[in-house]
Amino acid sequence: MERSEFVARLDEELETAAYADVDASANGLQVGSLEGEVESAAFAVDAVEATVEEAVERDADVLVTHHGVVWGGLDRVTGRSYERIAPLVENDIALYVSHLPLDGHQELGNAAGIADLFDLGNRAPFGSLGPEYVGTQGLLPEALAADEVKNVLEDALDTGPGSVRVLDFGPDELEQLAVLTGSGTDWLDEAVDAGADALVTGEGKGKVYHEAREAGITVFLAGHYATETFGVESLQALAGDWGVETTFVDHPTGL
Repeated sequence: MERSEFVARLDEELETAAYADVDASANGLQVGSLEGEVESAAFAVDAVEATVEEAVERDADVLVTHHGVVWGGLDRVTGRSYERIAPLVENDIALYVSHLPLDGHQELGNAAGIADLFDLGNRAPFGSLGPEYVGTQGLLPEALAADEVKNVLEDALDTGPGSVRVLDFGPDELEQLAVLTGSGTDWLDEAVDAGADALVTGEGKGKVYHEAREAGITVFLAGHYATETFGVESLQALAGDWGVETTFVDHPTGL
C-alpha cells in the first residue's frame, strides 16, 4: 500500500482534522514523507526510544502510536527528541500518531475498547472537549458491585506490578459507566451530570478523592498505559484487513 494512502485512510477513519483545534498533539503523520510503501506496520502506545528501536528491529515501514513526539510544537530536535526521531529518519520509518481522535472514536477508540469489555449498551459519546468527545458512556447489561467491575478490569488489563485502584463512593450496585482513558478525572463532574454511577479512567489527580466522595460516584483508576492499548490494537486489526503485515510493540509502564 502507498504510504500516502495508508495515512489518508487513517485520517479519514479517525476524523483527524476535527481534533486539530482541541488537541496539543500533532495528529496524523508526524515524522516522514508521504512517499514510499507500507508493507509492514508496527503499533505501540508510546513513541519512545524503546518502541522506536523495536520498530527498527522488526523492519517496519511505519510506526503507529497513540502518544507521539510533537506536543504543541517542536522547537528543537535535540536531546530526548533527537534520540526518538533520529532512528525513524535513519531507517525511513514514518511515524503516524492519533491521540484524542483515537480516544474519542466510538468504535475503534480506547474508551470503546473498555466499553466492549463490559458489553455496555445504550452508548453515547462522553467527555466533551470543545465540539468533540474523548470518551464514551453506557449501561451495564446487569448491575455490578465495584469489586466485580474491578475484577473485570484486572483480568483484561496489564496493570503491571500494581492493581486497579477504586474510590468506592458510588451506589452499591453500578449500572451506568462513563469511560475516559488515560488521565480522565477532569471529567468527573460531567460523569455525574450524565447520571453515571462510576467513572473508569487510567490515572487520577489528588483532588479526585474528595470530589468523588462528595459527588457520590465511584472511580476506577486502571492505569494510563493499560487503558490505552485498545485503540492502537484496533488500528492494528484495521491495517491487517487492508493487507498490511502488522506487529504490536507492547511496552507497559505499570503507571
